[in-house]
Amino acid sequence: MSAQTYLAYDYPLLSVFWSMLWFFLWIMWFILLFRIVVDIFRDDELSGWAKAGWLVFTIVLPFLGVFVYVIARGKNMGRREIAQARAQQEEFNTYIRQTAGGGTSSVDELAKLSEIRSRGDITDEEFRRAKDLVLAGQGPAQPTGSAPGTTGR
Repeated sequence: MSAQTYLAYDYPLLSVFWSMLWFFLWIMWFILLFRIVVDIFRDDELSGWAKAGWLVFTIVLPFLGVFVYVIARGKNMGRREIAQARAQQEEFNTYIRQTAGGGTSSVDELAKLSEIRSRGDITDEEFRRAKDLVLAGQGPAQPTGSAPGTTGR
């Protein structure tokens, strides 16, 4: 019993090419199958039974199921993906706007301090110290009568 051992130089270059091609096609098919399963669950127009039917079809007969799904619903699949990407971007932009606009600027804080001083609630020395803190970027200013350790952060 002599088993034949193949070494790297025994494997022809064209065979390496075909092996790589089949490997990448296999990986691309898995990616397409995954995207189709995600699209089935993403689609709001499909009923629960239709989603279950498509899912069973793509799992029981994967090659035929993927082929039929791409032909029947491929165009709308891209549209749904674009709509989801736009919705995510809009949510992100809204979050950034809310986060960036939520804080007060140093100009607003100085205006508040000036108003507090003009009412006579703080002295000129307290105003100066609070103004120095605001200009140094230490956060919102607190009058000296506030609790220690609560200087705005």
